[in-house]
Order: sequence, then C-alpha cells, then structure tokens
Amino acid sequence: MAQVRLARILGLCALLFATPLAAQTELSFYSGYQTAPHSRVEGTDPGGAGSFSFVTAWEGDSLKTPPYWGVRATYWRSEKWGYGIDFNHAKVIADPATRAAAGFSRLEFTDGLNILTANVWRRWENNNTPWTPYVGAGVGFAFPYVEVRSAGGTTENYQVTGPAVAVIAGVKYDFNDRWGVFGEYKGTYSINEASLDNGGTLKSNIVTNAINLGVSFSF
Repeated sequence: MAQVRLARILGLCALLFATPLAAQTELSFYSGYQTAPHSRVEGTDPGGAGSFSFVTAWEGDSLKTPPYWGVRATYWRSEKWGYGIDFNHAKVIADPATRAAAGFSRLEFTDGLNILTANVWRRWENNNTPWTPYVGAGVGFAFPYVEVRSAGGTTENYQVTGPAVAVIAGVKYDFNDRWGVFGEYKGTYSINEASLDNGGTLKSNIVTNAINLGVSFSF
C-alpha cells in the first residue's frame, strides 16, 4: 500500500512540473521552532516490547542537529492563486521515560519525520504595501527515518509510512521584485505505519506545529 501511495503522489508531482511555468516562480527556504503534541503509539515488537499501545509526548529538538528545515517551489498562475510542492524535515522524539516503560530504548524520527506535499496557495497582494498575507494547504506523504530500538532488535531506515496533510498561514515582506522574507505557522498531520526489522509494526498519527521564518527568491 505504501508503494501505491508513493506512486500516486509522485505522479501528481510530475503533473505539476509538466505544467508550463507560471508568470512568477518562487523558491522558498525556511527553518523555525517545531513541536508535536501527544499521540498514541501501538504495534507489535517480537522478542522485545511484544504487543504495545501507549500515549507519549514528543520532543521536537528543532535547533539540534539535524535541525528542523524546509524548502518549497511555488508557481503563481495569477496575482491570487498558485500551486507547488513543499518538503519539510520535521523531527519527533518519544519521551524517554514513557518509551522506556513501554520497553523501548529508542523511538524517534529525527532524520527526520520527512513530509512532501503538493500545495495550493492563495495570496492577497496590495501594490501600496510590501506586505502580502497568504494561506496554503497540501496533501502528500510521510517518509521518515524510522529509529526504533528494543530487546527485540534495532530498526534504522527510511520508509514511506503513510499519507500526510499540511496547512500554512503567513505573511511575506518583499524587499524588491526578487527577494523577500516571510513568517508563518505550519501544521502537519501524518498517518505513520512503519515496519520493524524483526517483523513487527509501529503505528502513530503525528501532528506537528511550527513557527517558520524564511527567505524567498522569485524569477
């Protein structure tokens, strides 16, 4: 199922890129402060935690290596509407005490909880001011680096774990026709179903909340 989801999303991205370039193309790079609320973790871990189900807090550690960051390409078809793709390298680490009580010495996606979405954007330009508010939303998939360790074994690899959605709201300040800076809120929701190397599974639906600061280049 994960491979089917990946093929569908990649097909959508290919369709986006096959469309003629917009009147304005914008590349954006950002970083910021990202957190994640509690979520349930469940699955099976043969030889280790066995069948498990628990709720854990997640730590973001946004500024620690590797840091939280993202990049996006947007094609503005008009003064109001655009579309594009966004790659977000988020991070989550299960609370140490909670994961230890459940039988795990490591449970995290720090390399990271990677999310790729195809987005639609709406902006409100005003020629009398350099400030431009905008909102966006997208659908895609998560492909985190799964890091799980217990008495049952260690799993450390990239996996396509399920679908994801993103919502964004922010404001951009233009220095000129090419360069600008922006601040925004970005939230993601991903459904993650990972396979463990010992034949087990791990499932968790994870929300991230981030305040981003970034720079954009238009051409």
